[in-house]
Amino acid sequence: MPDTPSDTSPVAPLKHLDFRMLWIAWLFANVCMWMNDVAAAWMMTSLTDKPIWVALVQTASTLPVFLLGLPSGALADGLDRKRYFLVTQLWVAVIASVLSVLVFLDMVSPVVLLALTFANGVGLAMRWPVFAAIVPELVPRPQLPAALALNGVSMNASRILGPLLAGALIASAGSAWVFLLNAVLSLGAAVIISRWQREHVPNPLGRERLLSAMRVGLQHVLQSDTLKGALLRIAIFFFHSTALMALLPLLARGMDGGGAGMFTLLLASMGAGAISATAFLPRLRKRYSRDGLVFRGATLQAASMAAMAAVTTPWLAVPAMFLGGAAWITTANTLSVSMQMNLPDWVRARGMSIYQMAIMGASAAGAALWGQIATATDVRTCLAVAAVSGLLVMWGVNRFRPDTSQPADLTPRRVFTLPTNDAPPADGRVLITIEYQIDPARIAEFRELMLTEGRSGRLRHGALSWELLHDLNDPGRFVEMIVDESWTDHLRRFERVTAADEALRLRKLAFHVGEAPPLVRRSLMETTVGPG
Repeated sequence: MPDTPSDTSPVAPLKHLDFRMLWIAWLFANVCMWMNDVAAAWMMTSLTDKPIWVALVQTASTLPVFLLGLPSGALADGLDRKRYFLVTQLWVAVIASVLSVLVFLDMVSPVVLLALTFANGVGLAMRWPVFAAIVPELVPRPQLPAALALNGVSMNASRILGPLLAGALIASAGSAWVFLLNAVLSLGAAVIISRWQREHVPNPLGRERLLSAMRVGLQHVLQSDTLKGALLRIAIFFFHSTALMALLPLLARGMDGGGAGMFTLLLASMGAGAISATAFLPRLRKRYSRDGLVFRGATLQAASMAAMAAVTTPWLAVPAMFLGGAAWITTANTLSVSMQMNLPDWVRARGMSIYQMAIMGASAAGAALWGQIATATDVRTCLAVAAVSGLLVMWGVNRFRPDTSQPADLTPRRVFTLPTNDAPPADGRVLITIEYQIDPARIAEFRELMLTEGRSGRLRHGALSWELLHDLNDPGRFVEMIVDESWTDHLRRFERVTAADEALRLRKLAFHVGEAPPLVRRSLMETTVGPG
């Protein structure tokens, strides 16, 4: 039966060939990630018995995403996404090959293992934002939540397949073969990506400068309460939940019959819980608000961690990890959908890279902290503390910083004619002034709109600064001042207008009482006034 955009079933996105093909490539990539993490974590337990070293494997794999997330997002918004995605897979394949050779030669120490785990994390840092930006290109917008949930299925199917493959190879042949298979599968994913038929259309204004693109992406997110709320919640969740993942190898060793097989079983149980929960997500999203669903996920995660802190037998640990997987997909998918639905296409990769930075930065910091606490106390006490702390902090955020915003229409709009200039300036900042004449009786309303939504709207589009001036001699005259980094960056803002921005512009104009439209002037700033 042909697919339609109104089909929002959990598997509807798989009816699109490009999505299905890249989803398989993403599954391969995630299997490689889990194989690498499992083999590296298990190898570290054979190199040293100190909890801090084991926990630092998690830090080494996640820290690069925190450090490189924003630059990679800026590149993914400006480069050919197919080629960029392909290069990231080849990078991972090379690192896996090097690690395999070193293990075969018995030349791996804890420091070398951490360094190569960090290098592998660089590949993850570069590929995640570009894939996050690609997904909305592949499916109609109504199917985006289902597509993101399927990405979660990919992640968690790999959470089962990766550890199973890694565990079987570690037990039968050794860790070196895990890294070698990782390299082969990464090359397989690269081949699939190379078959994607996508035409890159360069921006007629050229590619944004990297530092400027990074600034604009960060500025866009910081001007949105909804996006900031999602980032805060995902950071809190992963900061606490990473205690379980970072210390799981030690928990597995301490259980009855503990070993590589036990570690694999626990990870697979978590993946199975996440995949099972995916089928219920569409109904849960309809029933609960974003914050309500996130808090329920955090509660389930806390219960899972508390159970793992208390049990020592597999038949109790497996269901606890199953619930932890359900909590993980519920929270991560809910907040990922919130981010995607509130990001316009032009800044999507940068916004999602910041989201991933929040996850990985929180995971890296959490793994290091909980590793230290486990070293100072013991693993089970550490997990209990993390469970209670995570639940209390998430409750406090939902209580004192609730999400009350309404979804905005981010459909692109071309409502303005681009300004022309016979001799556009090659460089230099551009000052734009817009003069309004306001009914004195409505000044308070106009000022409130401009100082809140008006200011944040200009800054979200990339303006360097924004001010509102009030004429002392003419109480009804207001002047909006916007500074852009360059003439080209000024023109870029016209490309970024959405339906929500057009609605805001009409609300501003409704206050203007002059016979002519608001007067707009553009000036090149010959000097920049600063301190001294």
